[in-house]
Amino acid sequence: MTGAAGSGKSALQQTIAECCETSDTLAAAYFISSVDPTRNTASPIVPTIAYQLGLKHDGFRNSVAAAVKHDRHIFSRSLQSQMDVLIIRPFKNLRKSKQLDVDTFPYAILIDGLDECTVKPSTPSQLTDFGADQRRGEDRQAELLVAIKHCILDNDLPFRFFIASRPELAIRTALEPGGHLNEVAYHIQLSDNYDASGDMRKYLWRRFEAISLRIGNSQWFTEGNIETLVRAASGQFIYVAVVYKYISKPRTSPAERLRIVLTWAPHEGQMARPFEALDRLYTNILLGAKNAYEAIDTHRGRDFLLLFSALYLTPGRCMLEFIAADVLSGLLGIEARGEQNLISDLRSLVTLETDSDGDLRLEVYHKSFSDFLEEESRANDLFVPQSRVHTHLARRFMQSIVELCPLHLDSLPDNYQELPEFHRRCLLQAVMKLPVGLLEATTVDYDVVDFTEKRGWHKLDKLLPWVYSIGLRDGADPGARNPEIAAVIAGFVEKWERDKEEW
Repeated sequence: MTGAAGSGKSALQQTIAECCETSDTLAAAYFISSVDPTRNTASPIVPTIAYQLGLKHDGFRNSVAAAVKHDRHIFSRSLQSQMDVLIIRPFKNLRKSKQLDVDTFPYAILIDGLDECTVKPSTPSQLTDFGADQRRGEDRQAELLVAIKHCILDNDLPFRFFIASRPELAIRTALEPGGHLNEVAYHIQLSDNYDASGDMRKYLWRRFEAISLRIGNSQWFTEGNIETLVRAASGQFIYVAVVYKYISKPRTSPAERLRIVLTWAPHEGQMARPFEALDRLYTNILLGAKNAYEAIDTHRGRDFLLLFSALYLTPGRCMLEFIAADVLSGLLGIEARGEQNLISDLRSLVTLETDSDGDLRLEVYHKSFSDFLEEESRANDLFVPQSRVHTHLARRFMQSIVELCPLHLDSLPDNYQELPEFHRRCLLQAVMKLPVGLLEATTVDYDVVDFTEKRGWHKLDKLLPWVYSIGLRDGADPGARNPEIAAVIAGFVEKWERDKEEW
């Protein structure tokens, strides 16, 4: 079961564990937690499952104890070896000797939070090597999935695993076509296939009614308040859980705290932080994605937060309006399908979807993540101002016009059609968006001078008739601080004004 961050996976696993325990089908359960150093690595998982299985059957416990006594180093061996020695062999031996009834033995093994499985740094230098740490964590996640497939499913044992996780790289790879779990796992995708609004509504009603009994006042909230919170959650169960935790704190007024949540807006001196727990979650995920991306050798020197902010803003969340994600990658100068690499470790928060026009655009699962990205007081060091994004994009638009048009000016725009189709799409967007990019940008004086010296305005002049039918926007005067540059730009602006009717 995969789902976005905060979609309620752990709550579902807890409920399923309780149901299986009641029906005597729960063999073992392990809840991984990245914030708990005793439960955030793969090492204890197999031994803990074996221990819990031993509690279900004396013969199994004795077999595991004998295996450990025979090999004192078993806990330092590979997960597959541990699975074989501590679970597979004891079970097979008991089944062969008829000391165990397969039909009645508990079979459900639950693992929650596989994506939170990390590794402990083995050397001091690894404490700051976030990318290597992330890759080792992904390797351990993949190793556990392979061990489960090889040792449990391939050995015809009665156990059934139910694993819950964010859709991170190791999990996606195993489930995708060609992955080793693709044909043997039933995949439930919470984000795509299930609307949790009803569950969240019920959750809030029950919790708020309990508060009413505690304070002796049933009028402190309304049905409209609950509907507002459910809409704000946009399918994110953790949102309502965080809200309830904030509202229900002792020695506070639930009504006043509910009012703060419903009307909260950042301002100077704001002390209330109703979404602090949610912000920590987003910070951890975004910081992990940044460290993993920037640690890749071919990404050295790139600013992940700036690139992701550009990808986030250009589906129409800023003055630049819409730019398709794949075209944006080309304009930003990153590799083909670079937009996929940018969000590789953010799949629990965002996705790339193809719209009705066939264009690729970034979609955010939860409004609260957008609120986090756009508010400096919540994102803190991860916040990227829109002006910085506009400045970077304006520079890239000018560079794209110069680089994609190395053609002789007299041959433009005829040779424009000879460019590869993708380059034409990039060039089209660069020409259309440059005026607005310059209007919103800051500190681009040097870039405008360089663009002018490389005859960028002449190329723009030649290309404008091709894009006029799609619509142009009035731009600013980016050369105002430099009289010579201003004169060049002014001449083209006057020409374009005269050309409007003809176009």
